[in-house]
Amino acid sequence: MASSSSTSPCAACKFLRRKCLPECVFAPYFPPDQPQKFSNVHKVFGASNVTKLLNELQPHQREDAVNSLAYEADMRLRDPVYGCVGVISLLQHQLRQLQMDLSCAKSELSKYQNLGLLHHHHHQGINLLGGAAAASRDHHHFHHQLFPVTNQQMIRAFDGGSGYDASSLLAVNMSASIGFQQSRAAGTAADGRRTPVEPS
Repeated sequence: MASSSSTSPCAACKFLRRKCLPECVFAPYFPPDQPQKFSNVHKVFGASNVTKLLNELQPHQREDAVNSLAYEADMRLRDPVYGCVGVISLLQHQLRQLQMDLSCAKSELSKYQNLGLLHHHHHQGINLLGGAAAASRDHHHFHHQLFPVTNQQMIRAFDGGSGYDASSLLAVNMSASIGFQQSRAAGTAADGRRTPVEPS
């Protein structure tokens, strides 16, 4: 902060063409090397209004108040219609745009995360189906291996007890089965062609 001196008055007192006293309320906040700062504040708010405002504030609050007044005055001179409101509106628009961009980015990230989770579950399902198919093939192979061995053991036992060889026994069984099926089919056809005999 700059303070007033006997040789160099503050920018406010110099602008107002008055003597800068040691208790000058402007001196700590409008140093001699910043005349434009006080000039802008005086044009927009008036020196008397600024003096009244500073006297109503605590000393530790005055610096922030002067900086705010100086900024508002500068923006009002740059944009007489909107002043600092135009800057605030622009910043609010940028904030809303950034919030929308952030929301879209979070939505896209959520989609990719869900897609990765679905892809992971899909691979797990394929692995489970592959394991089940392999187990089914093993069971089917074991089933086909078990019953031929059992039939061979039965044929060998029968062959050892009666003197028939295994190939003859299998041929007899197959012929008997085929003959039975053919006889049954012929009987069914004959029944269908039979006409009822009327009593005389």
